Amino acid sequence: MSALIKKTSAALALMLICLAAGAKLNVKQPYSDGMVLQQNASAAVKGFASPGSQITVTTGWNGRSYRTRTGSDGIWTVKVATPAASYRSYQVKVSGDGGSMTIDDVLIGEVWLAGGQSNMEMPVSGFDSCPIDNYLEIITQAPAREKIRMFTVPIVESMTPLDACEGKWYGADPATIPSMSATAYFFALKLNTVLDVPIGIVACPRGGSSVESWLPAEVLSGYPDIDISEAGIAATTPWTRPLVYFNGMFNPLAGLTAKGIIFYQGCTNVGREDTYAARLTRMVEIWRSMLDDPGSGLPFYEVEIAPYRYTGGQAGHAAMLRKAQHDAVGMIPRSGIVITNDLVRDFEIDNIHPGDKQPVGNRLAYLALTKDYGFNIPCICPEPIRAFRVEGSQAIYVKATDCRRGISRNHGVKGLEIAGPDGKFFEVGDVWYDNAQEALRISSPEVPNPVAVRYGWGDFVPGNLANRYGLPFSPFNLTVEQ
Repeated sequence: MSALIKKTSAALALMLICLAAGAKLNVKQPYSDGMVLQQNASAAVKGFASPGSQITVTTGWNGRSYRTRTGSDGIWTVKVATPAASYRSYQVKVSGDGGSMTIDDVLIGEVWLAGGQSNMEMPVSGFDSCPIDNYLEIITQAPAREKIRMFTVPIVESMTPLDACEGKWYGADPATIPSMSATAYFFALKLNTVLDVPIGIVACPRGGSSVESWLPAEVLSGYPDIDISEAGIAATTPWTRPLVYFNGMFNPLAGLTAKGIIFYQGCTNVGREDTYAARLTRMVEIWRSMLDDPGSGLPFYEVEIAPYRYTGGQAGHAAMLRKAQHDAVGMIPRSGIVITNDLVRDFEIDNIHPGDKQPVGNRLAYLALTKDYGFNIPCICPEPIRAFRVEGSQAIYVKATDCRRGISRNHGVKGLEIAGPDGKFFEVGDVWYDNAQEALRISSPEVPNPVAVRYGWGDFVPGNLANRYGLPFSPFNLTVEQ
């Protein structure tokens, strides 16, 4: 076992032993000062005390008291009825086991869980040589401590499921925004702008993590290509390890009451796309079952991996991983995906962390605002579904969802290619929208008999084709119907 796994597991295990032994009444993170609770819900509040202790929780918005007892593990849980969201700050008082405490500055609003790997972890301050666009403008906005709050789960590896994590809630201001997940911050900012209620983000990403990093042992043990023995996990690179981040970072959040999940992950699974859709679907099922989601219907919105020049065994596989992401959306109820193919500049070919994160967060927010909050905002990126011919025309036509009434440009299109029977692809820069066919009309004098068409299909093939609302086309690879 790695030294890191041993160190973090031992430290948290010791903390749990102390708490469960009744050393003192305490809350379980992220149920602490500054937290945001989901509005109009029966929201969980959790903590620790001596096993069998009677605990009383009193909510400041209505003075109602809730009573429970800790289990044999020393954990107590109550469900409190929350009111409609507002910017009013409340207290929640907890007593029992010979002590009392107060959770201060509690807001009622909308709570979302943000997971994934480094493109979700990437803070507003960026990574070394990987900046976030418009950083100074972003952090010098007016403080929004009551509008946006974020709790970030520390990176912890564990061979066994942990019940606790450390951390603290921070309100958004120039001092705290730089350390917040950029994608999640922009998502929260857009939601707050439209809904005008507090937005709470519980961020649980780990750079480099695979989808297997977020699955439990009982599932992983059934995958023949995954070794979850201590020796097997220690042999992997720390950031890609299976199991340990589910145990050390997600499991402590079990029971969290949230509105939904946003997720940005996939780069580490490039080259293993054949198993990705099924495993991501299984992950969502498990996360929903472990969160406070009685109907197993929490919305799940993911981000398509961005263009990047992969190397080694991953080279040439990114397009198929993106397809697997879309396949997963077709398998996961109440899910959606946003495209990033248009948000990468040519000079970012070797930067797996593109800097233009605000549109990513915005597009996730458009999905949530339409699907979960009742707005009618265009939010579905066009998905090409078939390529066909029309009698008497040498052009081919591409039918796509969500692009009725035209596209964003006719000239200077990037990333679109067609090929003849010889399989040699040529780039096409001019595209027209045929209203009669409700499809893109594509042709090239270099390819008089096109039989295939693709867009953004490769590791690094950025594009600029969008529908009339500016939502980008999904990468695709289609054979022309004969």
